[in-house]
Amino acid sequence: MNLNTEHRRMEDKSVTAFLLSPHYRTCRHLLLQIIVLLMTINVFWYEPLQSVSFWRRFGGFLAYFVSINTVIYMNLYILVPCFLLKNRLGHYVLTAVLTNLVVIVFLSVTQGLLFEVILPGKNPGRFATFINTFSGILTIGFVTAGSAAISLFTHWLRYNLRIDELESTTLQSELTFLKNQINPHFLYNTLDSIIWMIQSGEYKGAEQMVSSLAKFFRISLSQGKDIIPLEKELEHATSYLAIQNIRFKDKFEFSVQADKKLLHYLCPKLSIQPLLENAIYHGMEGVYDDGEITISVYEKDNLIHIDVSDNGLGMPQDMVEQLLTDNNRVRKHGSGVGVINVHNRIRLRFGKPYGLEIESMPDEGTTIRIHLPYIPYEPEKLELLENGKMQELKGGKSNEEK
Repeated sequence: MNLNTEHRRMEDKSVTAFLLSPHYRTCRHLLLQIIVLLMTINVFWYEPLQSVSFWRRFGGFLAYFVSINTVIYMNLYILVPCFLLKNRLGHYVLTAVLTNLVVIVFLSVTQGLLFEVILPGKNPGRFATFINTFSGILTIGFVTAGSAAISLFTHWLRYNLRIDELESTTLQSELTFLKNQINPHFLYNTLDSIIWMIQSGEYKGAEQMVSSLAKFFRISLSQGKDIIPLEKELEHATSYLAIQNIRFKDKFEFSVQADKKLLHYLCPKLSIQPLLENAIYHGMEGVYDDGEITISVYEKDNLIHIDVSDNGLGMPQDMVEQLLTDNNRVRKHGSGVGVINVHNRIRLRFGKPYGLEIESMPDEGTTIRIHLPYIPYEPEKLELLENGKMQELKGGKSNEEK
């Protein structure tokens, strides 16, 4: 996000706060009264009325000022909320017309009394009377339309803010729900393995497993953050693989290949580990000693790609399609939240262009590919993502990184 975009976003928030916040209610009314004052004060300088006494002109000004305010506040607080916002257009038009007629009659009477229609002692004629009345009707009509537009616009802003709040709340609730589906079996099984190794005298292996487990959960907690740098996510994944490799007695080998310049980009926590879990518990089933799991991080098509590949059993195409569409296919082993949950979490966080892609062939292995946007690690961007405000971030690389 460049400085101009950030400045524009802050300005948009300031305008919205001024229009909607109770703290600015007095300022809004003062501004409105200034606008009405500028519309009506011309009575004092209207050339044909210069021969009329000051107090008559002042009386005409007050009548005009009160009439305009009546139309505006009737629209803002009664007609639009009671009729227009409730899709009762006919009732709104009828009451607006009646209100305007009352105001026009009031203005006509006061104008006739104070100014003898246009000038005292002169007969304006029918045409002049028509023009004078028509201009009054036109002014009141514009005021009615303008105040209705203002009321509709502020209600639209409130509606959109409410939608944003609900979406953010829903997003956080769904993300929390998905993240909380972590199965404790992985921790129990790992602790059992550590106890067994200590009892068997395999102290070095137990020490390595404890160290990897500590790093695994330290990154899992991440001070309560759901978004972490890709470097930390890879450390988390490596710790998980190290633990499982010891538990399964070197049933597989693993490697991590990452473009170093991508390590400072942001990534949802627990995105890679569930895919590794799927590879170990399902891809490596029936594989002995020659299993391979590879994590590859690279850029392609203006996206960050994270590939988790194995040389295991593979899957037929119908099973591949089910993995990303069937919400009931949640992993029953280990600590993962399931492949589909990773897919859903990424889409909830970043939008539908992102998520998972699966390539698999029976007896040839599986590659699950994560598609992520380019979002470099910056405190303000991290905060926006944590609050579910992806729409406020600029997509793609920043100019200096392209």
